[in-house]
Amino acid sequence: MFETLTTALTDTSRCFGYVRVSMKDQNEDRQLISLEPYGIPPENLFVEKRSGKDFNRPRYKALLRKLRRGDVLYIKSIDRLGRDYAEIIEQWQYLTRKKGVDIKVVDIPMLDTTLHKDLLGTFISDLVLAVLSLNAQLERENTLQRQAEGIAAAHAKGVKFGRKVVAIPDNFEEIYNRWRNKELTNEQAAEHCGFSVRTLYYCTAEWRDRDGQLR
Repeated sequence: MFETLTTALTDTSRCFGYVRVSMKDQNEDRQLISLEPYGIPPENLFVEKRSGKDFNRPRYKALLRKLRRGDVLYIKSIDRLGRDYAEIIEQWQYLTRKKGVDIKVVDIPMLDTTLHKDLLGTFISDLVLAVLSLNAQLERENTLQRQAEGIAAAHAKGVKFGRKVVAIPDNFEEIYNRWRNKELTNEQAAEHCGFSVRTLYYCTAEWRDRDGQLR
């Protein structure tokens, strides 16, 4: 069935795929596997490791530049397109109405603009899109709220976030001056202070901000 569908589409249109994960350490394989049956050429697969909070994404912009009327864009789920309800609707309408591109959402067969081109079909598709887009945004807002509540609860228990406070030794200025005059290497100066070279640079900046004595 997939082979027949792919052949029918590629006779008259080009197929594209868009894959997005939010973090660099997240794996995009699950989305890529879901797009395999549709015969999308490798050069037409656009993979992005960016947040979906807006559409200011390099790979998505590159995809827009390649898409033209009659092309078909595949995405696994509507939240891969974006997270903001209003922007998802705006982009969907821009792609389907202004650029004349068809969109197929793999996980939601009803969201397939290649089918039911009549007014009723368009209405049903737009209605499903609106509901799913709103749900995607609500899920994101709930996640952010849970994160904020978790941080507030941790603060209430005395949990501190951010860089660990490092005690600067009393003779830091003397060490710094010897380091600045190249009497000590980076490693030697850090060892005298009792911390790493990276922390040495950090403490130098902190010291300057605090009393401005180091020049």
